[in-house]
Amino acid sequence: MTTPGPSHWRILCAALAGLVLAAASQAQPASTVLQCQVRYMSQTLSFDTLPTDQPYAVTSHDIAERFRFKAVVVGTPSQVEHIALYAYDMSVPNAPVLVHEVVHKPPFALDRPIPGLTGWNHIYSSRLGREMVYGCALTQRPAP
Repeated sequence: MTTPGPSHWRILCAALAGLVLAAASQAQPASTVLQCQVRYMSQTLSFDTLPTDQPYAVTSHDIAERFRFKAVVVGTPSQVEHIALYAYDMSVPNAPVLVHEVVHKPPFALDRPIPGLTGWNHIYSSRLGREMVYGCALTQRPAP
């Protein structure tokens, strides 16, 4: 039987240190954030949406008074139940008029760049054919 040499001990210590760091990083809970980019004309707007248990309280975002965009992440920072995305046409009679609705359910693709979750979605107004484009990605951030 041979005794381990110094290089074996270094490898063993490095492996143990890696396990300790991995356990420490898993001990800190991560927070889920939905990142969306909305493009209208020459303007790009970015929105971050956190999970909520009050989906009806989430406000929509004005897009140049032509559209409204609403992203709702239902769940907790560690467990997302579903994501609902809405686009409303604001330039038609009886506005707001819902022109786009999509619901994403788990499993989710995490930590991909925008538009990793949704792809680019093109939304058109029935008035003058105005176009709004959006894309979203779901990311994990370390909890503060």
